[in-house]
Amino acid sequence: MMFWFDHNVSGWGWFAMSASMILFWALIITVAVLLFRALNRTPEHTHVPAGPSAEQLLAERFARGDIDEEDYQRRLAALRSSGPAKP
Repeated sequence: MMFWFDHNVSGWGWFAMSASMILFWALIITVAVLLFRALNRTPEHTHVPAGPSAEQLLAERFARGDIDEEDYQRRLAALRSSGPAKP
């Protein structure tokens, strides 16, 4: 006879070994699938939409009456002469 039969492994022992082997391979496959999905995911866009420009903010202040026309024209000229804003 074979060596394994000497250890008196009953039906429950075979069931426990089979169930644990199935659970082991299910865990390995699940980890592999999750790892594959995580590595192949496209990066999400975290770009924040740009807010209103400085000229738009100045125009809004002028429209609300926070600044007068002379101040608006002076500030607008200063904005346009400085060129585009640097980030």
